Amino acid sequence: MLIDRPALLRQRARVARAPAMFLHDLAAAEIEDRLAMVNKSFTAPGIVCGWPDFWQARFPGAAVVADDPVLALAPGAHDLVIHALCLHWAEDPVGQLVQARRALRPDGLLLAVLFGGGSLQELRASMAQAEADVTGGLSPRVLPMAEIRDLGALLQRAGLALPVADRLPLDLRYGDALALMRDLRAMAETNAMAARPRRMLRRAVLARACDIYATSFAHPEGGIRASAEMIFLTGWAPDPGQPQPLRPGSAAARLADALGTRENRLDD
Repeated sequence: MLIDRPALLRQRARVARAPAMFLHDLAAAEIEDRLAMVNKSFTAPGIVCGWPDFWQARFPGAAVVADDPVLALAPGAHDLVIHALCLHWAEDPVGQLVQARRALRPDGLLLAVLFGGGSLQELRASMAQAEADVTGGLSPRVLPMAEIRDLGALLQRAGLALPVADRLPLDLRYGDALALMRDLRAMAETNAMAARPRRMLRRAVLARACDIYATSFAHPEGGIRASAEMIFLTGWAPDPGQPQPLRPGSAAARLADALGTRENRLDD
């Protein structure tokens, strides 16, 4: 087991009165932009998330459910399912996508957004180096996150058609590493891995990590930089009316003719 889900829920409950939601704001705006480009109206959306009040306010009328291992989505009930910034905490991400697909009507759209492997790489490197310097060991401190090349394949494994994966890199700036850690705590995005150390982080390790961060990852405009990466996954529930790829070798025209270029044969 990778994720300690009770610990994750405790983190969310601890900051529920005043969570830091600026990245959720950005994710919601990006989702709205993507939906505006789809030539289809959605009348029965469902949203899977860890922050129901926020997402319900952004998408009034949507059925909002928690990101539990078993999703409370009725089969075939929705023409749109949004998996909103919580798939990186899923113990079984493929299972989450499969459940979302089953909740879709034929030709329904799944749109998932999650943090990707480019997130918090500076914090990850600083903490690892600091712990190695001070204690001579290494503990899991930052959640491992998937790369876009791996996440795109999950859509096909979940049985979704026309899969697309794209990324939005973010370059954030903080005064220092402690300010970044405070924001992560306010987002409930701190360490909730099952294998995390249960003891408090030693002050010497924290101080060393802050020094390494400030030295190695200074922001050009002052303070430190913090990389974040949002990955957007889009796929459709299969439907006979969707565009289908042509059979290999069935083209009626040559690409070279269409481009007005000369075709050179390759040696065997």
